[in-house]
Amino acid sequence: MDRRKCLQALSIFGSSSFLSQYGWGKTNSPQKRRPNIIIILADDMGYGDLSCYGGETIQTPHLDALAAGGARFSDFHSSGPVCSPTRAGLLTGRYQQRCGIPEVLTVAGRRDQGLSPEEVTFSKLFQEAGYKTACFGKWHLGYRPEFNPIHHGFGQFRGYLSGNVDYISHIDQAGVYDWWDGAAQIHEEGYVTRLITKHALRFIEENQDNPFLLYLPHEAPHYPYQGPNDNADRTVGGKFDNHGSRQDVKGAYKIMIEELDDSVGEVMEKIRRLHLERDTFVFFFSDNGATQAGSNGPLRGFKGSLWEGGHRVPAFAYWPGIVPPARIIRDPAISLDIFPTLLSAAEIKRPAGFNPDGIDLLPFLCFTEKIPNRTLYWWYKRQKAVRQGDWKLLVQENGNAETVRLFNLQHDLAEKNDVSSQHPDLMKTLLNSLNRWLEDVKQ
Repeated sequence: MDRRKCLQALSIFGSSSFLSQYGWGKTNSPQKRRPNIIIILADDMGYGDLSCYGGETIQTPHLDALAAGGARFSDFHSSGPVCSPTRAGLLTGRYQQRCGIPEVLTVAGRRDQGLSPEEVTFSKLFQEAGYKTACFGKWHLGYRPEFNPIHHGFGQFRGYLSGNVDYISHIDQAGVYDWWDGAAQIHEEGYVTRLITKHALRFIEENQDNPFLLYLPHEAPHYPYQGPNDNADRTVGGKFDNHGSRQDVKGAYKIMIEELDDSVGEVMEKIRRLHLERDTFVFFFSDNGATQAGSNGPLRGFKGSLWEGGHRVPAFAYWPGIVPPARIIRDPAISLDIFPTLLSAAEIKRPAGFNPDGIDLLPFLCFTEKIPNRTLYWWYKRQKAVRQGDWKLLVQENGNAETVRLFNLQHDLAEKNDVSSQHPDLMKTLLNSLNRWLEDVKQ
């Protein structure tokens, strides 16, 4: 889709002010304000957790309002079924296997690995373009100093480096205190979700007159399952249950998502109060599917699996005046698409020779054309999957044996009916495609 046609479509939706306000095609005009960007990432939130995806247990009015005010995806996927890989794919716009982060970076087994500072990240490109940039929350892309967010294009970082911390004491699973201001470890009291919100509001206030990029990778609703009124469970060097001591896990989970929803509400209220709403593009999604503490709705499987429940996640985009409200996008999209979409929104050019694996979703957010059919891939440990149109091929290894299944997701979203025996030619085509991709990302 060329830019001229996209602009014509934008004007149909009453967004012709986009031309004068953001100056598409006029990037050298310094008086034009570029859009602010806010990426909000939930941790382990399931496809069926939010009210706007059919959830009935948890009240999420602010997230629901965000989804209703923009475009909600019904077929959006994280590039991995666990934390670190999805984050690496998000920041680089490339399959995480390309940058050496195919699995979770644990405090025990993979503590010396991380996202290389040599990688191109969208935060670096925004920073180089003059944006004020910040990351508040969970990093999980490397523990060593050289992997810190400040070396990946974030002018400010406040949060933790590991996969999860006690929401109260900020101690990780290894019994190590893990809370940072940039490259300096600091002590700061407060419930993690509320601290992320506090620093987000401060950053927005301080940069209301500048274009900014704000990345909010929340901990919620990842374990330990703790609400703001619970006691800390973890102590430095102590013994504790990583999931927390609270017996009512479902109750805690509900509180944690509702705290996250409140955080989104506060951030959006700040944006509105500062009259920045039409200047701000917001993208929300989850890094993978829910654990058994949450709900993946009609989907099979949970976090860590390549069943749909492991990687099909809630996601929506919000940009008043640009993205029409009440849109539902039913075509497949993936978290790798966010990188090129953000660059397109801000009119930032890709570096020469840099080719993301995702595509620019902005034209499809703005009007009703379908996202072009393409092939998507997943690979996590001994599981591999490929998606082409409505067809999904799932390969699972068990010892020396390999099980290959084929599903038509249009008719079988729950992946109950393996139809591989009925489509041998399609099976062969998808397997060949998957194997070519595996060789490509291994290089």
